[in-house]
Amino acid sequence: MTYAVAGALDLGLLADVGIRVVRISVLVAIGVFLANLAVELGAVERVAGLSRHLTGPANLPDEAGTAILTTAASTTAGYGMLADFRESGYLSDRQTLVAVTINTFFGFVQHIFTFYAPVLIPILGLEVGLLYVGSRALVALGITLAGLVGGALLLSSPADRTDTPNPDAATDGGPLNDDSPDSLVAAARAAWVSTRPKLRRIVPRLAVVYALVAVAVATTDLQALAAAANEPLAALLGLPPGTDPVEALLGLPSAAVPVVLVFAFDTTAGAATVAPLVGETFTPLTAVATMLVGGLVSLGVSTFKRSIPFQYGVWGPSFGSKVIVLNTSLKIVFIGATLAVLLWV
Repeated sequence: MTYAVAGALDLGLLADVGIRVVRISVLVAIGVFLANLAVELGAVERVAGLSRHLTGPANLPDEAGTAILTTAASTTAGYGMLADFRESGYLSDRQTLVAVTINTFFGFVQHIFTFYAPVLIPILGLEVGLLYVGSRALVALGITLAGLVGGALLLSSPADRTDTPNPDAATDGGPLNDDSPDSLVAAARAAWVSTRPKLRRIVPRLAVVYALVAVAVATTDLQALAAAANEPLAALLGLPPGTDPVEALLGLPSAAVPVVLVFAFDTTAGAATVAPLVGETFTPLTAVATMLVGGLVSLGVSTFKRSIPFQYGVWGPSFGSKVIVLNTSLKIVFIGATLAVLLWV
């Protein structure tokens, strides 16, 4: 019986990893292919007018704007385009980090239609739902604006830049010649030729890292670890034994503690947990503040379960770590600032 259960678990893990890798690989392939196709067809110049309001103040080339706008339709495809532009030499590492930061709000816009509006707002109710989604929108917008400011301060103007953005970039799939193909079929064929080498590097990394993370999650009780961290954290903060840090430091109801733990591991389940308590235990503001605390706690979990496999798969460990550190740091800063405003209202 034990061997049968273990075998079923292994098969379930393999199936889950396989589905995730295939889905993300397909979206990355679409993003990389569209990036190459955009270059082949000269689409970058056509959308430059739309994206220049973003790329201009941030001192980014027009190619970055194409990827940023794509993120509103698919975050994975947008990241795939940025990865392709970076490897092709259109974007330097610093430019790519600025573009990834600006991407944040556009990725959030996509989630409004795929998760927040159809799932979260009906669970939380209109008032709490809109307040929470509005708070997350401000966080995402703040990060995007920080990216614009960062680009303006840290990047030189394209007009003043005479060096190649990324001279060490891989040559396969690099910038193509100026002669546009005569037909869409020829353009698609050339774009696919440039896409294949990227996929050979990205897909194996995705499969390996996702498999390692899936095994670690399946064999570790993450919720028990989070609960066990309460006592050491209270001691570190100089709080009496048995004191819950969330309740003591933030002044939220004691019911916030289980909500935070649930929310940290599953956003939908966390929303379903807090929704019945609004009006009795929680006010709309304290409910949203509790969910934001859950969002802060969940950064560690989501980084391990999703960000590391995805970012390492797309960028590789070295540059992927930089993207993760930047994204996580900015989220902590802006979620913390939003939380402070809600608690002080």
